[in-house]
Amino acid sequence: MNLNKVMLIGRLGKKPEIKYISENLPVTKFSLATSEAYKDKEGKKIETTEWHNIILWRGLAEMAEKYLDKGKLVYIEGKIKTRTWDDKDGNKKYFTEIVADNFIMLDKKDDSGVPHPTSSPERNDIHETPDMPPAPESDDLPF
Repeated sequence: MNLNKVMLIGRLGKKPEIKYISENLPVTKFSLATSEAYKDKEGKKIETTEWHNIILWRGLAEMAEKYLDKGKLVYIEGKIKTRTWDDKDGNKKYFTEIVADNFIMLDKKDDSGVPHPTSSPERNDIHETPDMPPAPESDDLPF
């Protein structure tokens, strides 16, 4: 049995950028920072941050672009995807990203005090509709 499942909680490094691959196919991407802290031998607190490249398709892309912003706390669920290509000198290059299939906004209210649509008990996450065709392979991305 195989499993490719990623669950992250972190803060957005930038506002999601939405692009349209075709007239009806939105895609957005952003960076997500996850941090952990520990104490070294001398008792000094050390904090490390890992940056993740997140990509969302279709309705998730549109929701992310509308509601997410730099610094917001979010839960991301998806899978790891690594794209490879050869650069102009023939060197193999790799780019690893998380293709998200779910996200939950964890900041309860925005600056105006209005709850986010995904922070209510009736709707606490966003899913793709099951009748949508699968997203194109990430290798087809124009960016």
